[in-house]
Amino acid sequence: MQYLLYGPLAAKVAHAWRETGSPPLGSWCLHLLVLLALRSLTFQLWFSYGNMLFFTRRRRVVKDGVDFRQIDAEWDWDNMVILQTLIAAMVANSPAFPGVAELRAWDLRGWALALLLHVTVSEPLFYWAHRALHRGPLFSRYHAKHHSSPVTQPLTAGFGTPLEALVLTAAMGAPLAGAFAAGAGSVSLVYGHVLLFDYLRCMGYSNVEVVSHKAFAAIPALRYLIYTPTYLSLHHREKDSNFCLFMPLFDALGGTINARSWELQKEVDQGMNDRVPDFVFLAHVVDVVSSMHVPFAFRSCSSLPFATRLVLLPLWPVAFAFMLLQWFCSKTFTVSFYFLRGRLHQTWSVPRYGFQYFIPSAKKGINRQIELAILRADKMGVKVISLAALNKNEALNGGGTLFVSKHPNLRVRVVHGNTLTAAVILNEIPSNVKEVFLTGATSKLGRAIALYLCRKKIRVLMLTLSTERFLKIQREAPAESQQYLVQVTKYQAAQSCKTWIVGKWLSPREQRWAPPGTHFHQFVVPPIIGFRRDCTYGKLAAMRLPKDVEGLGSCEYTMERGVVHACHAGGVVHCLEGWGHHEVGAIDVDRIDVVWKAALKHGLTPA
Repeated sequence: MQYLLYGPLAAKVAHAWRETGSPPLGSWCLHLLVLLALRSLTFQLWFSYGNMLFFTRRRRVVKDGVDFRQIDAEWDWDNMVILQTLIAAMVANSPAFPGVAELRAWDLRGWALALLLHVTVSEPLFYWAHRALHRGPLFSRYHAKHHSSPVTQPLTAGFGTPLEALVLTAAMGAPLAGAFAAGAGSVSLVYGHVLLFDYLRCMGYSNVEVVSHKAFAAIPALRYLIYTPTYLSLHHREKDSNFCLFMPLFDALGGTINARSWELQKEVDQGMNDRVPDFVFLAHVVDVVSSMHVPFAFRSCSSLPFATRLVLLPLWPVAFAFMLLQWFCSKTFTVSFYFLRGRLHQTWSVPRYGFQYFIPSAKKGINRQIELAILRADKMGVKVISLAALNKNEALNGGGTLFVSKHPNLRVRVVHGNTLTAAVILNEIPSNVKEVFLTGATSKLGRAIALYLCRKKIRVLMLTLSTERFLKIQREAPAESQQYLVQVTKYQAAQSCKTWIVGKWLSPREQRWAPPGTHFHQFVVPPIIGFRRDCTYGKLAAMRLPKDVEGLGSCEYTMERGVVHACHAGGVVHCLEGWGHHEVGAIDVDRIDVVWKAALKHGLTPA
């Protein structure tokens, strides 16, 4: 709603456009709106680049992740941009600044004067104002909020109090005001100066070292003319040095340069602080729309459970183009990470989309991508790699068995996580239930659920047309429990059963056979749509990560904050327990309770 503040500017542009029949290129209101869009794009592009871990992971200054607390605190980071645009609109429309009324496209004198004023006015003004903000009550009242973000991001550059925004506005506006007062201002100067100012601010806050230490070694004086992300990060964390705007020269003159600035910058630039993950969750893209939910696209989307947002629909062609690009020339890449009890957990993604897993000719290529990811993890020293959703499809690779059989000497443990998935579903079923209806009954999960429940003397109506597969599962059950497994071939057989465990997609017509009051437990991907208002629908099996998880700032598909799919959680438990076996192929029913108790012991809770 805050963007409604631009209503008067937009209305003025629209009125002038209607009156003249063409875009009012001589209107400052139009230029300010265009500049607003370009500034927002600058922040967004730097944010996306900084969070593309497959490009920047080795050169991150601070290795910690950005958590939900910081994301929520910085949610209105654009308030500064809004304030500055409104101030500019007032100046442009004020008779007190007559030089602004004349619009010239270009004036080289203005560029030279703006550069001079930046060095002689903006830099020292910001330096001394910044130092003042770090003293006594000024810091606690007006600057501590900005420093409360533990990991800098380009969006952190706009996060702060109104006083900080005014100081930055003065630093940014002084060169422009001087140029226009001297009659040398131009439209190109406004665009160039403001966008370059934002570019350098975003670069410093990106938390990714983009300035080569070799440049400083070749030209030592350069280190006093331009700061680096490492330089600013030291200020942000230690708060007692490196106060400059863009030029460390003023820290040198003020005696406030952090002695570690150049040494640390060299270490980060060379990737010397990179770390091997302990656990990897190997995911894949669901579809084109959900691909825009990745953490390096839009933080306001990825930090919330996935939902189709109309505002993203115009970007669908871009997302579709990226899908084609990944299909033909891409490999597994790092998407996100978090820390749990000192262990680094990462999510990697196979560059394939859900529909591609059902194209027969694509299976070989997909398996090759998964195999290369496992071998890469093994070479790096990863302890556990967990396969997500379709990456462990039985028809694709036997639930991971293909890779373990092909590479018997793997040090990394390959885990499908379905044991914990089964445990989550089974522990959702009320203890007083005596009968369940099971679809997808002969699948890997269906088999384990049926065998577990029949041991508990719960009658399982197994929907399958294959008597052979049913009898094979039934023979696995103890002799005294086999009577509790019943084959059914039609949905009508469950008309009186109020507990449905769904492992196969159900159409509205099939759902209507459930009696009123039925609860649908699910392990089908994608989840079924709840058409029945007189029934309840469970979500996909999931668990909430322990409270001491650190640096988690994105949601896993449709899961709530801090919640991950059960197969992801299964890999986490495998890593925390230090188990030395692979978990691939058929689910070991005897281990369902073991894995469940281990998950609860480590602080994971049902979601």
